[in-house]
Amino acid sequence: MHRLVLIAALALAACAPAQETAVSPVERTGSGAVPAPTPADVLQRVTADDDGKVIAVPVGGRFAVELVGVPTAGYVWQVDAKPAFLSDAQESSGNTTMAQSQPGFTGGNHWEVFVFTATSAGEGALTLGQRRPWEKSEPPTRTFKVTVRAQ
Repeated sequence: MHRLVLIAALALAACAPAQETAVSPVERTGSGAVPAPTPADVLQRVTADDDGKVIAVPVGGRFAVELVGVPTAGYVWQVDAKPAFLSDAQESSGNTTMAQSQPGFTGGNHWEVFVFTATSAGEGALTLGQRRPWEKSEPPTRTFKVTVRAQ
């Protein structure tokens, strides 16, 4: 009976999202780290370290929000709220480590990149939530929010 309870507890723990937000992906992965797949023409790269901050972008300027998600467990970042002066996000994703490119590698964290353009002047909150999209009634497991000031 104890063995069955232990197996069930381990199975549930394996389904939980990773909560490693305090450590950067480079620190987690060491020298095998892969940078976020961010277009070269963005003016500013916004990361998890910028959560809660104010970012300034020029009108017409593009910026990228680079977050690490766990899509292999179903947890993906989604735009929950954005100011009207920001374009809809262009999204891309990619490996966070070189090992993920090797045959037979499964699971792991992945980059999720959202690129926005400030189409006019304004100030407002950009909020992203990490969740399993099919769990509509569940709140996000993690949130990310910045105030965007476009001038």
